[in-house]
Amino acid sequence: MTGVGFGAFVRRAHDAGRLVVQPRMGMSSPELMRAGLLATRNATATTVGTITLDSYTRVGDLESAQLAVLEGVALNGYPIVSHETATTLRVLDGIHGAGFPVQVRHGSAAPQHIFRALMSVGLDASEGGPVSYCLPYGRVPLRESVAHWAASCELLAGLRESGAEPHLETFGGCVLGQLCPPSLLVAVSFLEALFFRRHGIRSISLSYAQQTDPGQDAEAVAALRSLCARYLPDTEWHVVVYAYMGLYPETEEGAYRLLGKAAELAVASGSERLIVKTVAESRRIPTVAENVAALEYAATVAGRTARAPLEGTGTQTYAEASALVNAVLELDDDLGAALLTAFAEGRLDVPYCLHPDNAGFSRSYIDADGRLRWADIGKMPLNGIADVRPAQAITSAGLLESLSYVRRSYDRYGPEDTRAAEPARP
Repeated sequence: MTGVGFGAFVRRAHDAGRLVVQPRMGMSSPELMRAGLLATRNATATTVGTITLDSYTRVGDLESAQLAVLEGVALNGYPIVSHETATTLRVLDGIHGAGFPVQVRHGSAAPQHIFRALMSVGLDASEGGPVSYCLPYGRVPLRESVAHWAASCELLAGLRESGAEPHLETFGGCVLGQLCPPSLLVAVSFLEALFFRRHGIRSISLSYAQQTDPGQDAEAVAALRSLCARYLPDTEWHVVVYAYMGLYPETEEGAYRLLGKAAELAVASGSERLIVKTVAESRRIPTVAENVAALEYAATVAGRTARAPLEGTGTQTYAEASALVNAVLELDDDLGAALLTAFAEGRLDVPYCLHPDNAGFSRSYIDADGRLRWADIGKMPLNGIADVRPAQAITSAGLLESLSYVRRSYDRYGPEDTRAAEPARP
């Protein structure tokens, strides 16, 4: 490894005992985007920067993005393809560098145009994946997404010829954000990392989104790390935990309490980076100040939390995730082809995902202890492995109740309960 770049920065911070915290921040105005990056860099925390792109750029509607730039219309992210290269260079000038790497986040099933744009301004870190940026986000055929992502990985990997170490983060551990049993999140996150590796990327992070039960989350991260240690020995890798991706608590106390639990999970599990969420998540796009407050609060919680990683291979979560991974790898030496077959045959099946290329037979539920469990494994190779507990027919009302489980769980605590359990907020 070259010792420079996004992955190396995170590794050095982790080795020094610091959790890297990161916002999901993107503004269409170059001036506001620069101000957001500066505020992130100057936060009282170990941070990396984020440029999150707009929806038009994500789906490849570059004409609409360009028109918005020309007319000065605000978008829900930074249109990096539509802004002139010189404009983005001014946004980054004096900010991006070895001491403050910046990652571009986008959500695209066909990110070649995005990768070319970020590479043109000296950036080399992004995220996504052929499965995770296809199934939950639209109706782009999975076959097309796999081909686009193979080409995109190879495009980004070409930066290694100039001495850079490009970095990609999987989004597979966040598929649908909620009600997906952790073993499937672990399997998809890992398989996307292996896909990146086979298409030339040598610096990779693997995502896992906080779910409904802290103990189950700890098992999941341990399982993910064990799979990486087994299959990615020659790769620079780290794990990034996401604060809960579903319906966020509506109270300030509940939001901070949930974020604090995410920070505790990240540090205790040995993870190296955390994507934060803010007190505004349930209502609107957060301000820069709210993002900074979340970064500093997460860093405060991380600073008082000890590392206590679990043994990774002796759990139910690992047994299921490993079975899913092995079932895919045995299908084809070409991992892209294997993923296509796995979804076509239902060997991978995301619950409640309506994409045409998802089998749609699997179902999950939250048990009385708050753990996510399988109610139906469909055709996934988990017979005799998964603890399947058929539940009563899931109604729309029941599904909505499950989706709001975390929000209700954290909002029901009174302010005095939260403040007694957590350090002072910024």
